[in-house]
Amino acid sequence: MSVAPTPFDAERPAPDVPAAGSRGPLSRLYRRDLAEYPPTGRRMGYLAIVVVTTVVLYYMLYIQYAVATSIITHFHMTYPYFIWVSVIGNAIGAFASLLAGLADRWGRANLVVYGLLVAALLVFFGLPNASSKTAYLVLFALVSFIEGIVLVATPALIRDFSPQLGRATAMGYWTMGPVVGSLVVTTVTSNTLSSSSWQDELRYSAAAGLVVFVAAFFALRELSPGLRDQIMVSLRDRALVEARAKGIDPESVRRGEWRHMLRLDILGSAFAISAFLLLYFAAVGNFVVYFATNYGFSEQRTNGLANWYWAANAIALVLVGLLSDRLKVRKPFMIAGGVGTVVATAVFATRATHAGTGYYTFAWLFIAIGVFSGIAYAPWMASFTETVEKRNPAATAAGLAVWGWTIRIVVAVSSACIPAVVTSVTPLVEHGAQVTAAQTQAGPALAVVRAHPQLFAEMGKYTPATMPAALGARAVKEVGPADLALVQKAQPQLKVLQEYGPRVQKAAEDGPGEWRTWWWICVGGQVLFLPFVFVMAGRWSPKKARQDAEEHQLAVDREMAALASAEV
Repeated sequence: MSVAPTPFDAERPAPDVPAAGSRGPLSRLYRRDLAEYPPTGRRMGYLAIVVVTTVVLYYMLYIQYAVATSIITHFHMTYPYFIWVSVIGNAIGAFASLLAGLADRWGRANLVVYGLLVAALLVFFGLPNASSKTAYLVLFALVSFIEGIVLVATPALIRDFSPQLGRATAMGYWTMGPVVGSLVVTTVTSNTLSSSSWQDELRYSAAAGLVVFVAAFFALRELSPGLRDQIMVSLRDRALVEARAKGIDPESVRRGEWRHMLRLDILGSAFAISAFLLLYFAAVGNFVVYFATNYGFSEQRTNGLANWYWAANAIALVLVGLLSDRLKVRKPFMIAGGVGTVVATAVFATRATHAGTGYYTFAWLFIAIGVFSGIAYAPWMASFTETVEKRNPAATAAGLAVWGWTIRIVVAVSSACIPAVVTSVTPLVEHGAQVTAAQTQAGPALAVVRAHPQLFAEMGKYTPATMPAALGARAVKEVGPADLALVQKAQPQLKVLQEYGPRVQKAAEDGPGEWRTWWWICVGGQVLFLPFVFVMAGRWSPKKARQDAEEHQLAVDREMAALASAEV
């Protein structure tokens, strides 16, 4: 995106589709391939549509986590059930990502356009009107299936429309999709949730999806197979890429595409970045629950706090992408960002057991984590697509499908593991608010009971009908008629405290330490990311990277001269 227009852009305007004159207006809505590489203005438009599509898709996907406690209450879910909604959704999304690997054969644009439409309809009409928690689970699984497909198709389009020397910037913008999607979620909910229901919040996201679908339906295009199956280093390669495309057989160059992707630099890197993002996954899915159960934050306040994370991350993604493209290197940024993320997350983990940690302390920590993870991630996305191209540029969607499958499986497994590690969450989510309300309502009665523990323990062995007369008379004498009536009136609340109070109290004591364990697991995933940087494509030295670019350009000039001589 930072690459300047080339002479080719001015000299050769690109038609929208092959044999454009032979196609009617309706065919343009499903036959979206471009015969030639588009000029810069149009290319930027396609990239913008893909980025905005990704933003609204993740807005629709993540909105349920921002209103998690409301959904749990509405459907009378247990917390583990809600977790399994996410687990099943991500598992289905993982295998949808593999299916989307066929986008190299089917094309990318239609998967994005019509996938967005289906997702928006499901979120607008389906989820808010779900008749039961089972229906909600099934509908969310369908939304996740669509997300798994688009997760692969959108970065494939970004790669197609961004030469390598502008790839990190373009991928930085694409990565803003899930990040800005999260930011939109927290911004909208923190400003509207006090006057809206969770169903309204879902419909807001779906309405945004339908608006973007209309734009994508009419405007989004993609490169023809011959163009996208090549490596394009800079926009100056455009004429050569178009010349070569005439002699490319797409079926032959894609042969063995999955075998090419089953290598350490592809599989290992995909797993490493998935482990690196464990904290991000926890932030999306569990921050509302974490801050509600440990710090008493409302959904609205937690979403406002998370805005610091998403905003810092989004800004870092774009700025670092620009800088990475300018210096023509990825690996130094990945290492610097990875190390910085480890340090910032470790500090965050140490605060997990401190109930007095303030709102703005967390805000600054989230800013640090967001910035450093952005420094690592945008260059990583660029380097990963370049590593895939090094193996087989015609297998871009297959390589991204491996990444998409891996990342969704890691999300599913980590989501399933959190309740096993943080066992305190279930009693706090299911009964914490109930116990707190009971304590407030039965406060005076509880003080009376605590003043006469032995008497009320003995009375608890009987029902009012079987209470011995002598024991009743003793209670009236020791406690007094007024206080005894107060205790009798508060019996429902006292029963709640007796049944759930000990478990909730223990969970409140254990919760911070259990969450700290999970945050340290996230730190471990970030450390695991670092060694896999070394197996990916790309230079460490900006000087050597510039030399590579100069040598490539000389080779392109020679090949173009040879083609011109052959035509003469």
